[in-house]
Amino acid sequence: MLARGEHIPNVPLVNADGATILLGSLIDRPMVLFFYPKDNTPGCTVEVCAFRDDYQAFVEAGADVIGVSSDDTQSHARFRERHHLPYRLMSDPDGEARKAFGVPKTLGILPGRATFVIDRQGTIIYAFNSQFAPEKHVKIALEALRVPT
Repeated sequence: MLARGEHIPNVPLVNADGATILLGSLIDRPMVLFFYPKDNTPGCTVEVCAFRDDYQAFVEAGADVIGVSSDDTQSHARFRERHHLPYRLMSDPDGEARKAFGVPKTLGILPGRATFVIDRQGTIIYAFNSQFAPEKHVKIALEALRVPT
């Protein structure tokens, strides 16, 4: 998994409009990029709602929040609407971004859960991986944004 001090890969992601964009083009301020396994599953719902509930703290820290899974844009749209998510969900249909970031699989088969806090230059300032503590990703990301780099 990519670690602190490494530069993010400029991988393609699919936005809500179905357009493919490069991750590097989204970096204009600090960013919290979190990979989650699948829309509408219990742990993922806990995680995305935790980011939603603390979203204002991320805004106050000057950070963007983006969630990424391999689900398609229609699934993301329903998931965002159902849970009133104020941030973007991007699709990684072929798992290229997940692989480039080195997000490990859980039990060797399930897509992993990882969060990266990235500065405005595209350098990772913190990386965290935990499949079974989805709500902890939010707390750790906020702490990383508040610590001077």
